[in-house]
Amino acid sequence: MADPDVTQGTAPAHPILVDDAASAWLGIEVLAVSPGMARISMRLRPEMVNGFGIGHGGMVFAFADTAFALACNPEGSGPARDRETLTVAAGADITFLAPAMAGDLLTASAEHRGGNGRSGVYDIEVRSERPDGTAAVVALFRGRSRTIRNPARTPSENPTESRA
Repeated sequence: MADPDVTQGTAPAHPILVDDAASAWLGIEVLAVSPGMARISMRLRPEMVNGFGIGHGGMVFAFADTAFALACNPEGSGPARDRETLTVAAGADITFLAPAMAGDLLTASAEHRGGNGRSGVYDIEVRSERPDGTAAVVALFRGRSRTIRNPARTPSENPTESRA
């Protein structure tokens, strides 16, 4: 039986992806989202590789960052622009462990590790599965989150925040 707190399907299966053109261009599929966790996948396309013929680090980072964003913002019934608060990246780093290649299916699994107040720490593992069936951990991403007032809301929608 499926967990009732988990959202599954294809993008934009989550409200924060509704206006996310970058994630749409990447071709991200949302596999699962629940409080403090997310799992997504995408196929690495030829236009996503660098001059060495391997997956561009920026593409892998952006992919992991989307898993991070989903794990930080699992709830909600509307687009991000309508939320009072957002949980965003305060910082992140990535360690590349193996190259990804065009045609690989990438999967990112994000998990909340801890936090205090408005701050949190998340670990994201990016794995690749090659067309020949071999698999490897491509990267480990650590994201540091911060919950903030939504800057997209107008002062009248955010009465406690003034815009100077």
